[in-house]
Amino acid sequence: MAARTIMFMGTGSDVGKSLMVAGLARLLSNRGLRVSPFKPQNMSNNAAVTADGGEIGRAQALQARAARIAPHTDMNPVLLKPQSETGAQIVVQGRVSGVAGARDYQRRKAALMPAVLESFERLKATSEIVLVEGAGSASEINLRGNDIANFGFAQAAGRIPVVLIGDIDRGGVIASLVGTKAVIAPEDAALIAGFIVNKMRGDPTLFGQGMTAIASNTGWRALGLVPYFADANRLPAEDALGLAALVSAGAQGEGARTVIAVPMLPRISNFDDLDPLRLEPGVEVVMVAPGRPLPAAAACILLPGSKATIDDLAALRAHGWDIDIKAHVRRGGRVLGLCGGYQMLGRTIADPLGIEGPPRTVEGLGLLDVQTVFGGGKALRTVTGTLSDGGAAFTGYEIHMGSTSGADCQREMVRLDDGRADGAVSADGRVSGCYIHGLFAADAARQAWLAGLGVNASGGISYEDLIEQTLDGLALHLARHVDIEALLAIAR
Repeated sequence: MAARTIMFMGTGSDVGKSLMVAGLARLLSNRGLRVSPFKPQNMSNNAAVTADGGEIGRAQALQARAARIAPHTDMNPVLLKPQSETGAQIVVQGRVSGVAGARDYQRRKAALMPAVLESFERLKATSEIVLVEGAGSASEINLRGNDIANFGFAQAAGRIPVVLIGDIDRGGVIASLVGTKAVIAPEDAALIAGFIVNKMRGDPTLFGQGMTAIASNTGWRALGLVPYFADANRLPAEDALGLAALVSAGAQGEGARTVIAVPMLPRISNFDDLDPLRLEPGVEVVMVAPGRPLPAAAACILLPGSKATIDDLAALRAHGWDIDIKAHVRRGGRVLGLCGGYQMLGRTIADPLGIEGPPRTVEGLGLLDVQTVFGGGKALRTVTGTLSDGGAAFTGYEIHMGSTSGADCQREMVRLDDGRADGAVSADGRVSGCYIHGLFAADAARQAWLAGLGVNASGGISYEDLIEQTLDGLALHLARHVDIEALLAIAR
């Protein structure tokens, strides 16, 4: 029997499409259905390594986990990883396909549709229901030509039924939903079978007339008014939009909590590395906005991953953060670099092939006696190993360009189970870095690393259990507030 499909589009970015699909994937999986998530095109520097050795958006990996299946490159066949304001690396079915500017990519999209449809058909062959997530706004009629992310895909894949999601928390939800109907083509509007209003705060009965008004002005069925799900902040964010609240809430240290300061780099990537740390009761992760100094009270400054390491290093210097970091080290503070952040800590970064722009070699921060050279293929692999200091075990992944070598690599930060060493530690032990993402999701490794900062996290969170509990809670939340039977009837 052919898999049923249903597509979730939004009136804009960050309206909760990814979370909705994750929650429904867990709910339907709990009912015994074989569920697969699918997003034709995603734009995010928060990526995950898949079981088949490629990369997809982090949100699709979380949705796969919610569905209790292994993440696969077919779940997100086109991933755009922004490298500048107008250009992005293009990843097709898990592998880097090239780099394109925004205007050039619009011309190239049509050629990507066959790969998108191929991945979709493979997922359908192994599933009972496929939950498809659109991208951005469904009403971007300026991008409708050659579209592969929203209605262009829905039409090409056999006129998939669509549910439109609006975000009441940002205001204007009636206008955004009704306005979508007004501006899109009639043949696209005909695919929309219903709508959901998401992120309701306060008394839901106050919006009863609003739901009626939307339904009467669009002809679409009201499928749910979903209250704000506060525990969503426990789950990995889809893209950097999810960091906005953390940046704006940048704290000055609360009581006895240990501060870990993270500069908000323009092309920050794989920032879900920070999630297990910020959820620890004894830790405060402070995301530092451009123009603000790194807090002197920080026990550690953590340089995260980057999609454009050389440009982000230049931005770090432009904001004066290099001065703050070196002063922090002189005061005896700790510094950790992950992936791109690790590369920044070395003496030089060389890009002889022009992978990140024109060929060049730039000076790093010089806090580790190592040097990095970009070149060769992209490392994409899941790994297991132990911290070299104490032997705590972890499971993580590599997703990077370039290799790093030098004297401080003789003191590796981690030892992988395949026999490889990774990372480097300074002679005084205060500065360290490695290429491994996901280190802190392992409770033992996180607790051991925090112990070096003076944090006793032995009674803290069990991170993986917390994610599972949150996904189950999200499923129950949607079951209470969305007409699930109507959704299943819409799917075909």
